[in-house]
Amino acid sequence: MSPDVTILYDTIRWEEKGLLEAGKKKDINIQMVDCKKLAVDLEKKPEDYGVVIQRCVSYYRNLHSTAALEGLGVKVINCLNTGIFAGNKLFTHMLLKKAGVPTPDATVAFSKDAALDALDIQGYPKVIKPTVGSWGRLISKLNDRDSAEGIIESRENMYPIYQVHYLEEFVKRPPRDIRAIMVGDKIVAAIYRNSEHWKTNMALGGVAEPCEVTQEMEEMCIKAKKAVQGDIVGVDLMESDEKGLVVHEVNNTTEYKNTVRVCEVDIPSLMLDYALKIEK
Repeated sequence: MSPDVTILYDTIRWEEKGLLEAGKKKDINIQMVDCKKLAVDLEKKPEDYGVVIQRCVSYYRNLHSTAALEGLGVKVINCLNTGIFAGNKLFTHMLLKKAGVPTPDATVAFSKDAALDALDIQGYPKVIKPTVGSWGRLISKLNDRDSAEGIIESRENMYPIYQVHYLEEFVKRPPRDIRAIMVGDKIVAAIYRNSEHWKTNMALGGVAEPCEVTQEMEEMCIKAKKAVQGDIVGVDLMESDEKGLVVHEVNNTTEYKNTVRVCEVDIPSLMLDYALKIEK
């Protein structure tokens, strides 16, 4: 029996288990495929996957498996363009600006000296981020020239992607940010991620509570989702003291465990319903 939906993963998290359980409850034939065990013959008609929900944590495994399957005609959520655009903070920033979505101010520099010169001109503090990365890893706050020199110097000896220095304004805001889960053109649930630390990632100890969805927020998130050509994404926003709501990230394979927990919204079922609807 051919699957209705394939969940493509490389790590089983709460989210992937939730999709499988929701499929059982809704009598949807779910196929779970471990991408680490996947080999795709690029010269043959693909197996019947149904619609694929891409859930690989690895950025590069995610992109390349999506490219292979899409190239053979398989429908993948999210598509390759979303993986590329949303997976890179610089690409996301430029597309959001083009779409008229408010963002934190940012600068990109392509050497240590250029980054330090930009910081001297623009001032501190700033936040330095890898253009590719998640869970708050390798994101640092630069308070002065000494800290900037040390952190940027260390990155100059890393993999080339970390030698692209993405410098973002340190946004003055309440001690929280917002994670909105988009399924199609709708925010199905949103949470505040509260933290006394300037990083609010749940992986770093942020505390979730429900966030009321406003019309302004939903309109902004729809624009952000469309800017990266996404179907199911997480949009991260901050409440800037100066600019109001700004979008600082769009997540391709968004995590939603804590959103389900505090909002009591069955996001896995909504994802499956959406996947089957667009497949038809």
